[in-house]
Amino acid sequence: MSEHLTMLGRFVRSPRTIGAVAPSSRTLARAMVAGLDLSGQARVVELGPGTGVVTRVIGEELGAQARGLAIEIDPGFAKRLRGRFPNVEVVCGSAAELPALAQAHGFDHVDHIVSGLPFASLPAEVTTSILDAIQSVLRPGGTFTTFQYVHGYPSPLASAFRRELTARLGAQPHRRLVWRNLPPAYVLGWCRP
Repeated sequence: MSEHLTMLGRFVRSPRTIGAVAPSSRTLARAMVAGLDLSGQARVVELGPGTGVVTRVIGEELGAQARGLAIEIDPGFAKRLRGRFPNVEVVCGSAAELPALAQAHGFDHVDHIVSGLPFASLPAEVTTSILDAIQSVLRPGGTFTTFQYVHGYPSPLASAFRRELTARLGAQPHRRLVWRNLPPAYVLGWCRP
């Protein structure tokens, strides 16, 4: 309940950057990480971890030699996440700073990017900066996973985001509907050729 109240409070104060009134469900978190190889020397970055529901699943799945980095712009969320997941480094910063943050934390490559960012509600220039960052660090064969709420999926901004990411990564996304979330959401994943 504490996480729900925290999320709601942050949403009320900043709806364009938080984008959700409730934390993602564990079912959605598992769907976001399903099929990702987090063993070996895997390097995974989470953008916008919020209350850490997806971060927890990533931490549970990371192999002994794999590394995780969570980038959270909200200082309150970042502070709450630090120390909760010992095998995931949490940094307070913008997703647009991804290349510099990954390098500063010793990531020589990025295999998987998992995002909870509300791209459809972010200003266009912010979204463009983040997409530039994703495109610059994701290795060939790497994956990008995000979600869009069912009610927002057909919106022009959500559709434009999917088209832009498809063009940048050179691959069509796969889509999976997750009903057990408030609200239900599509998990979208791209694999860069």
